[in-house]
Amino acid sequence: MSSNETPRGPVDSSRIPRYAGPATFARLPRLDEVGRADVAVVGVPFDSGVSYRPGARFGGNAIREASRLLRPYNPAQDASPFALAQVADGGDIAVNPFNINEAVETIEAAADELLGTGARLMTLGGDHTIALPLLRSVAKKHGPVALLHFDAHLDTWDTYFGAEYTHGTPFRRAVEEGILDTSALSHVGTRGPLYGKQDLTDDEKMGFGIVTSADIYRRGADEVADQLRQRIGDRPLYISIDIDCLDPAHAPGTGTPEAGGMTSRELLEILRGLAGCHLVSADVVEVAPAYDHAEITSVAASHTAYELTTIMSRQIAQEKAAK
Repeated sequence: MSSNETPRGPVDSSRIPRYAGPATFARLPRLDEVGRADVAVVGVPFDSGVSYRPGARFGGNAIREASRLLRPYNPAQDASPFALAQVADGGDIAVNPFNINEAVETIEAAADELLGTGARLMTLGGDHTIALPLLRSVAKKHGPVALLHFDAHLDTWDTYFGAEYTHGTPFRRAVEEGILDTSALSHVGTRGPLYGKQDLTDDEKMGFGIVTSADIYRRGADEVADQLRQRIGDRPLYISIDIDCLDPAHAPGTGTPEAGGMTSRELLEILRGLAGCHLVSADVVEVAPAYDHAEITSVAASHTAYELTTIMSRQIAQEKAAK
């Protein structure tokens, strides 16, 4: 497909039932069927970096299955994302489950290749370890990026059992490597016990602002989104969403659940409030379907990825129109 061709959209659900056929994200074409994509949805079936319950290696395909019910028009953003830009399912980045360092290198190389085609990435994890190589790759293209990190946890710890690359350390490594714009970093939805107060002190020194789940409850999604927009400005933005930012009532299928989290409605409304930001790529991670019930977590994750994809598609269409 050339950049001037009409994007190929999802399978027509009025002709083929949603539950039939292969489960690509939102029933979109595969990347090899269209040749190129403006937004590539890719899975990373990797969870060797988890510190508690495993199973996120199955998250990407669970999200794809749950995404069968997504429809092509997004009324919340008044956009048809799959008509505005070519979105395609790029399949999975296959990585070594027995060697974290090698897996990180493989993810970075695959992301480099996809970004090199001009695509933006919508990545489905996998555990949060994968955010580091994805950020490395995005920073090669855009320079240090702003980061919005939706999570119950800080993920800025130094090591676990001496290991530098785990799902609890990616953003400390990213700060150390200089791939984040430390004037525009925020955690959103954090809550729960920490190892000590020093965790917060270290986090502040790295440049992170914190919006807790209690802040969202008290102040509301619109005010929080406005605060985040002001902090980000027009910088290139990467959004990383650990599904455990949601309360276990809304996302039971995850590895490290914490009580007192956001509702899925709050998360989606905050994301919609960020539609004007320069979103260059994103991920949704830590969906572990073995602990899910009735696809609650996978459905929330699929809608989250849909909103992020819509933001990117709208921006891509605007950029093409301005040329």
